[in-house]
Amino acid sequence: MELTLGHIDYLNCVPFFHYLRECGFQGEIIKGVPAQLNQMLAEGSIDVSPSSSFEYGRNFSNYSLVPGHSISAFNQVQSVVLFSKKSLEEIKHSPIYLTGESATSVHLLKVLLRQFYQWDGVEGIVPAEPAEHWLEQGHPTLLIGDKALKYRTKLLASEWHCYDLAELWAQHTGLPFVFALWIARRDIDPQKQAALHELSQQLDCARQRAAQNINPLAHSQPQSTWITPQQLVAYWHAMSYDLEELHLEGLKLFFYYCHKFDFLAHNPEINFIYAPE
Repeated sequence: MELTLGHIDYLNCVPFFHYLRECGFQGEIIKGVPAQLNQMLAEGSIDVSPSSSFEYGRNFSNYSLVPGHSISAFNQVQSVVLFSKKSLEEIKHSPIYLTGESATSVHLLKVLLRQFYQWDGVEGIVPAEPAEHWLEQGHPTLLIGDKALKYRTKLLASEWHCYDLAELWAQHTGLPFVFALWIARRDIDPQKQAALHELSQQLDCARQRAAQNINPLAHSQPQSTWITPQQLVAYWHAMSYDLEELHLEGLKLFFYYCHKFDFLAHNPEINFIYAPE
């Protein structure tokens, strides 16, 4: 039996998915934003997905991780950004409008502000309208993914502050931040286990081909007025797609803080579908 695989429909996932079929993956691929895939994974309508680290932490007893792969950053990630016309100190008692597309980034922001900037709490609002509507009105706003990348390109040279959350995390912890993990359900159909174990090797293959063809890959993406192929290559190079010891240290520290501030009921255990080599 073949896997049903979630696909975060952002530019940062292109290096995983562009060559995945060529590398042997034959299952169904379902696209969505992180929050949608979190829900589908939790309810069992997909088997495995690159999905929010916070979703793993929230329901870790139901999940295992595909070893070796993540969506992380050692410094600037460029696509998880708090935009504000004022400094963090000046907006301490102001509401922050939050994207509804993310779980990890929202909680990362709360952890950063409480642990490292001594905020007592964060008044976060997930609006009914797209969060960028409130950004356009001048309010502090957290965006992720391609929308954050687009507004960062637009506002970086302006009077706006563009706080890159991965950069802030690295400055305060010295560790990479893991935004997404490749998460599989523990109750996956036993007949799909072989395909699940093959997935890690298929992802390795897809990533290697992407790295070898990075410039043609960038040029093959739909043309955009807000990002050039050269900027897209730089964006992909800013990402870390591995899941190694330093990534796990950063992940465990994030979970520790989430538990400390009661965002998670438990401090999650890290479990893999098989032991990493």
